[in-house]
Amino acid sequence: MKTDHRHSTADKIRQYRVEENTELLAFLFETLKDHSRSDVKKLLTHRHISLRGKAETRYNTPLLKGDIVEINFTRSYFQFKNPDLKILYEDGWIIVVEKASGLLSVPNPSAASQKRNAWKFVKDYVQRKEPDTGVFVCHRLDQYTSGILLFAKVEGIARQMREHWNEYVKERKYYCVTEVIPEKPKDELRSMLKEDNRFHMYSTDDENDDSAHLAVTRYRTVKTAGRFALLDVDILTGKKNQIRVQLAENGYPIAGDKKYGAETDPAGRLMLHNYKFSFSHPITGKAMSFTVPVPSCFNNLFKERE
Repeated sequence: MKTDHRHSTADKIRQYRVEENTELLAFLFETLKDHSRSDVKKLLTHRHISLRGKAETRYNTPLLKGDIVEINFTRSYFQFKNPDLKILYEDGWIIVVEKASGLLSVPNPSAASQKRNAWKFVKDYVQRKEPDTGVFVCHRLDQYTSGILLFAKVEGIARQMREHWNEYVKERKYYCVTEVIPEKPKDELRSMLKEDNRFHMYSTDDENDDSAHLAVTRYRTVKTAGRFALLDVDILTGKKNQIRVQLAENGYPIAGDKKYGAETDPAGRLMLHNYKFSFSHPITGKAMSFTVPVPSCFNNLFKERE
């Protein structure tokens, strides 16, 4: 693979451990003795200082023994605030985010989607810091599925990951709520999926159909309440809508999924959430794993029925 390495030169970032309780500016003066006091104040004022994962600008911020103060001497830390998107990780090659239900992963032909989608939000954020850096799609989540998304900052990396997805991705796990309790507490669902002309996915028995692709989904029942079940789902393949289709075809549609036959909508959303995503870093080879909490509406549904 030939990779564009123009972004491989990392920012000059240093981390400093706090050895005793103090305040931030006093700590910076002591730590950065080779810098003028005015330059140290500029680093703080212009958001070059990060504490506990967030940019910090207050001079009198209390520091506790064991805290790690991070300083980016190359550029400022931009504070990203978006109710539908949270940045989980970023380096010179990739960016990992958590997407809310209802937000598109990428724009579709509708005009409204051009400004409100995860790719656009991430691209605007990255290019505010690095105007010449692109953002490229590695995979997608359905609009009404929440959870973890991965983007690349180099087109070749995104293409390499898409073409060799199963080699890079080690685990993708979901929680979902079905409106019927599965007969088996755990099972593996296998079928050949294809898409019809209405963009619906369905299973076919025709193993010779070149347009059909094997989808494998494993689930276990975590808990039940009334007619509903919370399932922990692991996908061994990454086919469009595979969890939604296979559960529905087996008689356990996901709550809120009218597209695939659900009759209930207890949370006003599709109750499917990608909570864990593990993969090998496309450049360093390092094992990367991210986990996000289950949405509160999932747990609330079961608390109300306990």
